[in-house]
Amino acid sequence: MRINIKKFFLITCIGISFFSCGPDKPKENIIVPPVKDNTPKIPEIKFTVDSQYPHDINSFTEGFLFHEGKLFESTGSPDNLPQTKSVFGSVDLKTGRIDVKAELDRNTYFGEGIVFLNGKVFQLTYKNQTGFIYDGKTYKNIGKFNYTNREGWGLTTDGKHLIMSDGTSYLTFMDPTNFSVLKTLDVAENGRVQEHLNELEYIRGFIYANIWTTNNVVKIDPSTGDIVGKMDLSALLYESKIRNPDALETNGIAYDSVSNKVLVTGKLWPTIYEIKFPL
Repeated sequence: MRINIKKFFLITCIGISFFSCGPDKPKENIIVPPVKDNTPKIPEIKFTVDSQYPHDINSFTEGFLFHEGKLFESTGSPDNLPQTKSVFGSVDLKTGRIDVKAELDRNTYFGEGIVFLNGKVFQLTYKNQTGFIYDGKTYKNIGKFNYTNREGWGLTTDGKHLIMSDGTSYLTFMDPTNFSVLKTLDVAENGRVQEHLNELEYIRGFIYANIWTTNNVVKIDPSTGDIVGKMDLSALLYESKIRNPDALETNGIAYDSVSNKVLVTGKLWPTIYEIKFPL
């Protein structure tokens, strides 16, 4: 049988055109499964307020600690707050006033964290790369020391070292006799560095740090630098601002190992809070 080539070609083209011009098939709905976030959540540290004490609203808190059953506080003196002073001393929990043991010239120094160790008081300053040393009984100035960190912020101790924050994610462990740097600890939350470490407190093998400009306190494992707990004190700031609208962020956590008591406060807060949480 002879095939008409032209006719065959015409029929083929019509068939192709018919199928190619037919209605599109409806597209199937593609369901994309949600991406799971396997990042472990940092445990929230729940707390309750047990007691409240007055706090001087002119105290720009930079250091907060217990020593031999007494609460001590150190303060700074921002240029825009002329009523503030750079002092440290014991706090009267009935009035909130500081019994001043030493005062720095606010025109030269901005007072930062303090700590007692080996019968001495060590005090940081903000931008002078200088620290002061006082006798732990008489509070007489007995010397100075220097550090290479660009700034000085918080200060605490594990009983052996001076542990210093400088506003970065690093904690610096220094020898209290010659002030050499023994190690630095990079603090991170799930591998992400945590900047702005501020006032510090060593509690039962962990370092607690206030985070500057926030109301968070983080619990740090000093063997790894990992943040293993977080506490949000925003509710206390909110209450403080009702009493003093000028109150600023949380900065101050003090632990009394004898009474197992923890006190917290903030810059220009009218109140010191005694809080309870699992230690």
